[in-house]
Amino acid sequence: MKFIIDNWMLFAVAISSGAMLLWPTIKGNVVGGGALQPNAAVQLINREKAVIVDVSETEEFAAGHIGGAKNIPVNDIETRLEGAVKNKALPLILVCSSGARASRVAAVAKKLGYGNTQVLAGGLKAWKEANLPIEKA
Repeated sequence: MKFIIDNWMLFAVAISSGAMLLWPTIKGNVVGGGALQPNAAVQLINREKAVIVDVSETEEFAAGHIGGAKNIPVNDIETRLEGAVKNKALPLILVCSSGARASRVAAVAKKLGYGNTQVLAGGLKAWKEANLPIEKA
């Protein structure tokens, strides 16, 4: 115990550096705070039959979107989401061009009962940068 008291600053530095190393892991697991990387989204789609909802405007969606995505613009999400995605147990991946609008919509989706809702980090831009395929209407 005397060693700990004599070297309290050393222990403070060790604890704070450990906390800084763990911060990205902790931050990524916070409800609503985590964002899904494109490759992890592909795995979720393939393994758990995740549903992709693109919250971009209709014109943006027509210009390019992830294959199989359903287009529900941000303003229509509360009225149309339950009709478009009936199984609330399936993972829901929200996408927009950059991820900003999808992040705002995530809370609404969770409020509607879609507990396994995630946002594609970086949006469609990150999807394209990962060289993953897109479709055009």
